Amino acid sequence: MRNPVFASALSLTLLSASLLPNLAQADAFQLKGEPKIAFIYAATARDGGWNEALDDARQVVADKLGYPIAVAESIPEDASALKNAIDLYVQRGFNIIVGTTYGYSDGIAEAAEKYPNVAFVNASGTRNADNLESFYARTYEGWYLAGIAAGAMADSNKLGMLAGFPVSVVNWDINGFTRGVQVSKPDASVAVLYTNSWWDPVKEGQGAKSLLEQNVSVVANNLSSAAPFTEAEKADKYSIGFQLDMSANAPKGHLTSVTFHWDKYLVPTIEAIAAGTWEPSEYGAFPGLAEGVVDITPLPDRVPAAVKQTIATQRAAIIAGEMTPFDGPILAQDGSEKLASGASLDDEQLWSMDYLVKGTQGGAQ
Repeated sequence: MRNPVFASALSLTLLSASLLPNLAQADAFQLKGEPKIAFIYAATARDGGWNEALDDARQVVADKLGYPIAVAESIPEDASALKNAIDLYVQRGFNIIVGTTYGYSDGIAEAAEKYPNVAFVNASGTRNADNLESFYARTYEGWYLAGIAAGAMADSNKLGMLAGFPVSVVNWDINGFTRGVQVSKPDASVAVLYTNSWWDPVKEGQGAKSLLEQNVSVVANNLSSAAPFTEAEKADKYSIGFQLDMSANAPKGHLTSVTFHWDKYLVPTIEAIAAGTWEPSEYGAFPGLAEGVVDITPLPDRVPAAVKQTIATQRAAIIAGEMTPFDGPILAQDGSEKLASGASLDDEQLWSMDYLVKGTQGGAQ
């Protein structure tokens, strides 16, 4: 799941607010005292998906930086519960607070105002301040690369993708995947099925079965339940995972997983906070392949060397800034032009992506 504790599909659309300036750029933040870090999770840290990817990063931070780190789990996206947790940590001398969910956005913003000498960062948040930076990732870049592999390995022109809700940060994954598929199979289509949930193994298993009944040759899962991989494996079809390496769930058919490496953001950010050089972006942080925050897992031997080379070339071009998965022309599912040839989508257009591209089927908006 992208985030198991988002309040609703509607609330996720508000992520676009993270691109709107809500602070005046100040001097670098100055931490008071030696760094003491607290991670706060709205559910269990080892959830097999969103939180676990962040908790993996926490362990890297601990290993690389050696600062004291505390963990609070199952702190609800309730303002009073979060406030109490943050107050307790600050009283105990913790001066770097890492939030892990969109639902903490307002509560952490209030805490940042209350504690101007404490540094706050929040995954998938919407608020920024002189001592607060929200961060997310360019996941569509990884999905584009995964799509190239999926299209090349598909034994038909029909693939499928499971997703949560029809909102921008999901749509750009679907669209990135579809455009990657089209690199390998220009005439291929991707059947899209939204589960309207972030974590529901039963729904996800049923959704995978539904896609397989449509004779898709690859099941891409934009969620994190193991159920879709089990169904794809039983049907002897390929699968693509998300957030963590999902290969153990489909040892025969797993092609790759689009993975988070949040330590690539958190380690240098916390180092900058400790060094007194941190200047939170007024728009939040939005790293991707270039920063190492997003990537795909190694491709198995069954993927031909020529396909691996194509993916390596495309990956290098994205990292170098020579191309993006959303270079024009871009046509929507209904054939309307969303971007002209020669142009590329900017971040504002990404965050407002409310359409699926040509080559997708279903997934009515």
